[in-house]
Amino acid sequence: MDLKQMLKSWLIVAFGVLMASNTASGIHYDSREALIIVVILLSACNVFLKPLLMLFSLPFIILTFGVGIWVINALLFLFVAALVSGFHIDSFGSALWGALVVSITSGVATLLFGSPNLRRGVNINVGRVGPTPSAGPQARGSSQARQPKRVIEDDADVIDI
Repeated sequence: MDLKQMLKSWLIVAFGVLMASNTASGIHYDSREALIIVVILLSACNVFLKPLLMLFSLPFIILTFGVGIWVINALLFLFVAALVSGFHIDSFGSALWGALVVSITSGVATLLFGSPNLRRGVNINVGRVGPTPSAGPQARGSSQARQPKRVIEDDADVIDI
């Protein structure tokens, strides 16, 4: 991820935290500096801690049909609030609301602006149907030329996750 994408991600998370603090009575921040620190820590937790938590709680996530991810996000929200002195979350319900608002904000921003990680991936184009380019004019009248051949043009061999 380059610096531009990282800044865009931080701005989206900052907007989500700002929206959560404005829509929930149980989420408060004292200064802009506290908000910036929360955004940086929340982004770091999403990169480093969230995958581990999701791995260890996979049965819970499966049993709750994905609602467990929302709970993990709320726990990370509470964890960051405990670390930053100028950011306060009054209850677990407020943390659930904040996690929901940040998730929705991130999802809407991804739909509106896109993400380069979603645009990359395996790109296999099924190309020409017909004789291969090596079949010359003599093959056009034969039965080999009448059977369509699928030629797969492979642009990218790597699956990016």
